[in-house]
Amino acid sequence: MQTQAIPPVLAGRDLMAAAQTGTGKTAGFALPLLQRLTMEGPKVAPNSIRALVLAPTRELADQVHESIRQYAEHLPLSTYAAYGGVSINPQMMKLRKGVDVLVATPGRLLDLYRQKAIRFSQLQTLILDEADRM
Repeated sequence: MQTQAIPPVLAGRDLMAAAQTGTGKTAGFALPLLQRLTMEGPKVAPNSIRALVLAPTRELADQVHESIRQYAEHLPLSTYAAYGGVSINPQMMKLRKGVDVLVATPGRLLDLYRQKAIRFSQLQTLILDEADRM
């Protein structure tokens, strides 16, 4: 999976991939995304994001964010997960500083947008994880 996905993502091209669980899909999009964000683009502005990963459930959002957080551990990038079922206020506070990579569920993303807690002016990359479930 990764050998086919990483080159187009590094080149900034669109990619659609389908594969079974355990084939490395998250690493296939996250590793080249993190490399691109590290090497190019301005520092993230307040209430802004540079990359958005949409996931259909909070469990998947948590899982994807944890993988991305681990991959980015020694990089000068910030990551965060936002989803419903928990208070929105801490999420709004975290976004005030800006986040390089936000993993979110669609409902919570809309809530944050309606509250003017998030802006998309710096958004460079959109990833729909398990788009068939949204």
